[in-house]
Amino acid sequence: MTIQPILVLGATGKTGSRIAQRLEDKGLPVRRGSRGAAIPFDWNTPDTWGAVLAGVSSVYISYYPDIAVPGGVEAVSAFTEQARAAGVGKIVLLTGRGEYHAQRAEEVVRNSGLPFTIVRAAWFAQNFSEGALHDPVMAGVLPMPGGDVQEPIVDVDDIADVAVAALADAGHDGETYEVTGPRLLTFAQMADVLSAATGRQITHVPISFEDFHAALLAGQGEMIADVLTAIARETLDGRNAMLADGVQRALGRAPRDFATFADAAVRSGNWAVAA
Repeated sequence: MTIQPILVLGATGKTGSRIAQRLEDKGLPVRRGSRGAAIPFDWNTPDTWGAVLAGVSSVYISYYPDIAVPGGVEAVSAFTEQARAAGVGKIVLLTGRGEYHAQRAEEVVRNSGLPFTIVRAAWFAQNFSEGALHDPVMAGVLPMPGGDVQEPIVDVDDIADVAVAALADAGHDGETYEVTGPRLLTFAQMADVLSAATGRQITHVPISFEDFHAALLAGQGEMIADVLTAIARETLDGRNAMLADGVQRALGRAPRDFATFADAAVRSGNWAVAA
């Protein structure tokens, strides 16, 4: 009996790479969706969608760089409709907590007529070790807007575990799993945790949203700077300063703490200083 593959979009990204590997470790067939894959996929080239959807059982959707990008919700809507027409049996959608465009994309999936699971995530801990905030951490600073707002920052490994459960196991259809870490932290407290893990002083530097954008623009380019700044303006107003139980409900265990993430990132060499 041939098992249909699971399509994982964003298979080279933070969540997609982990999800694809975990599914393969379970012995499940995976089709990796990326521009460099054997069957290429590109959000900006709808002509690539049909081939990558052909014959798959379910799909993990992570829109790059974020659903807040102009046209992102429309692309997710068009892709979801094409997935339904292709006979896909389920969609697992990653969205951002407290984001207007994310809520619109969730409604698209809920109204698609397909079985679905939504994974609604807090800010990624891995932004400090693998993303836009890696270089500032290496420089010993954490320049962030939002003042003393608290964020229940989540480990991407938890996001991946929840998505894998939704893709591979029964009992998750129709669920919205809002995933957070186990405690609320200010960015100053996150800097203290990072300092303790790395053995180097990392200082939180409160900055304006304008300065945040300028710093990202220099290192990440205009599109990423615009998107991350828009999300920061939208979400770092206290609306997300509460814990959620998505990890517990999906997996039956507590989410990983930010300190656990930081210690693991150190062991993996994410913040290693070149000799």
